[in-house]
Amino acid sequence: MATTAADQEAKAMATQKIQAAPDDIPNLDDFLCFAVYSANLAFNRVYKPVLDKLDLTYPQYLVLVVLYEEDNQTVGGLGEKLFLDSSTLTPLLKRMEATGHIIRQRNPEDERQVRIRLTPRGKAAREKVACTRGGMHKATGMPTSRFRQLRDELVTLRDNLNKAASGKA
Repeated sequence: MATTAADQEAKAMATQKIQAAPDDIPNLDDFLCFAVYSANLAFNRVYKPVLDKLDLTYPQYLVLVVLYEEDNQTVGGLGEKLFLDSSTLTPLLKRMEATGHIIRQRNPEDERQVRIRLTPRGKAAREKVACTRGGMHKATGMPTSRFRQLRDELVTLRDNLNKAASGKA
């Protein structure tokens, strides 16, 4: 099989990458994944004082937000919306039940399903957590249009990465 100029160039580039000097390793601040990760940590620091008063962690807060959209959901449905598997979500839900925010109940029509409902305490937290939205937007220092644009770009990034991870990209 004949080797083309393009094949030779690709092989040379691959060899150069393998032999790259340590100086060619990007700095930490050059990694998009680190920027997203560290922004997530910063978000959590802003949310923490409000959520601590409600005896909630950030993932628990997200469960409440999803239940405010539609109460009485299955564990599987919550997991899909939050991108969490059952082994991560179940202990989180048990803790929320222990603090009185939700009720977990087997579906009488299908014992394999567990349904999640808000308690009066969980419903009452809605007004208190509603203030976090405006405070979070203000904390970013971004105008509303840029805030929404960035959110949309991050959703696209997340969806593309999930496709790549599942082999569908």
